[in-house]
Amino acid sequence: MLGTSYSEKRLVILEWLRDPASHFPPQPHGDPVEDGVTTDAVAARLGVTRAVAASHLDLLVDMGLLQTRRIRWRTYYRRDEMRIAEVARMFEKGW
Repeated sequence: MLGTSYSEKRLVILEWLRDPASHFPPQPHGDPVEDGVTTDAVAARLGVTRAVAASHLDLLVDMGLLQTRRIRWRTYYRRDEMRIAEVARMFEKGW
């Protein structure tokens, strides 16, 4: 599931989003904890282009690990804690 060479970056994104207020600067719109963070914020923190960050975020959304919310013209990303717990239980059972 996260077995690509980019899996470490995706895991880092998930870790940052556990406590987004500590890892991302304030945003003009949307609360980082309640609403999530933008692609631009993730790209800046990772030191990659917006397109690279978007591909990581899109994959995490497709896997169900992140939820999205639209505010104005931007998409904000935050963790789906229930799904992450479900995936963790699957791995604990030896999936």
